[in-house]
Amino acid sequence: MSSSRSFSIKSLLARHETVLVLVILFEVILFQVLGRNFLTGRNFSNVFRHSVEIGLLAVAMTPVILTGGIDLSVGSMMGLCAVLFGMMVNSLGMNPWLAGISAVAFGAMGGGVNALLITRLNLPPLIVTLGTFSLFRGLAEAITKGAESYSGFSPSFLALGNSNIAGLPAQIWVFFIVAAGIWFLVHRTTFGRSFRAIGYASEGARYAGIPVARNTSLAYIIAGAVAGLAAVILVARLGEARANAGIGYELLAITAVVLGGVSIFGGSGTVVGTILGWIALAILNNGLTRISDYKIMDQTVASVARELSGLLTGLLLLTALTIGASTKTLAVRHARKQSLAKPTSNPATS
Repeated sequence: MSSSRSFSIKSLLARHETVLVLVILFEVILFQVLGRNFLTGRNFSNVFRHSVEIGLLAVAMTPVILTGGIDLSVGSMMGLCAVLFGMMVNSLGMNPWLAGISAVAFGAMGGGVNALLITRLNLPPLIVTLGTFSLFRGLAEAITKGAESYSGFSPSFLALGNSNIAGLPAQIWVFFIVAAGIWFLVHRTTFGRSFRAIGYASEGARYAGIPVARNTSLAYIIAGAVAGLAAVILVARLGEARANAGIGYELLAITAVVLGGVSIFGGSGTVVGTILGWIALAILNNGLTRISDYKIMDQTVASVARELSGLLTGLLLLTALTIGASTKTLAVRHARKQSLAKPTSNPATS
């Protein structure tokens, strides 16, 4: 009994999610010591209110990366959907909620463009989404002529980005619904489990009867639709729709996914890990910006601390990528050693 209990504790501590929980606890303690009023309900509300869009992109990016793909266009898709939303509400007089649904549909269409190029023309996801990254942002700039923005939205719509429900930011409840839906899809359906099979060995999945092209397409369509939803929430929070919305968000989302333990090569990872990676990243960025409240820290050091946010985010991404690549290499070497060490049966004696 004791040996099985110790084994379960060791396996729990070895899980990537457990390590992330410990990292989050360390961040909370560190920033509470270095700053003031970090460990408060108001600050944690601000942490999630100002980063929920990245969290949405991260959980939606998880199925894409599980298939062995990547989507660099989600940030640009946010900008395009934000502009289209503002245009529909301000120029066409559309109800903001109906315009929001339309923005999600436009995002799904953008994801469909990526899926079509990747699955039908067999183009590399990195190249395709790098191209649509520029295409979607260019369309947003063309619509706004590089300077125009849309504002003047109704208070009932702006409440989505700035009010609380049951003590939590309103947009967090939207995140819970989306994250729960994607978690159920990935971990509790045969369809969602195929994402891992495709990422691990797409040819093997195809021979096993899995519709690789269709399932991969759905992953990109989901990512596009959630990018449209994130654009609507961002507009509600800022009260303004402009073409530069979502700049750099795709890299932060990918960082959260990889930091959460999803292999950049595809085939392994969990939605819960992605959520924990996003929380760790959000707390890091918030904590570094609040260090300036520390009493004995001068303005120069505080400014450097704020600038460290981008540097540490990049280091986290590179570290997570290195660990993922090293783990895969060690696993392959271990499997190879086991196969070589296994004794082969002699046909004459069998």
